[in-house]
Amino acid sequence: MKTKAELPDCPVATTVSLIGSKWKLLILRNLLVRPWRFNELRKSLDGISQKVLTDSLRSMEEDGIITRTVYPEVPPRVEYALSDLGESMRPIIKSMETFGIDYKEQFEK
Repeated sequence: MKTKAELPDCPVATTVSLIGSKWKLLILRNLLVRPWRFNELRKSLDGISQKVLTDSLRSMEEDGIITRTVYPEVPPRVEYALSDLGESMRPIIKSMETFGIDYKEQFEK
């Protein structure tokens, strides 16, 4: 997790620094539905590389947005889910979804 000194002064910039990439937003979108395994996420995010997905998940875990659970099985099973902090972003993502729907409807008129 970043220290307070490492975060921007502006609260909007802080949020953007945590979830501002295209892939992080789409990962959040998926995790709002249910926990996902790595390969499930990779297959659902068309165009994402394994490295970018790994880096994004690690970053989001370090920032406290998601949790990573390793199940002691053979082969090991790993699931990613939203933390409580990640769940608090639900209204942000919902607002983005609403805006996208409204924006697209402008072109249907």
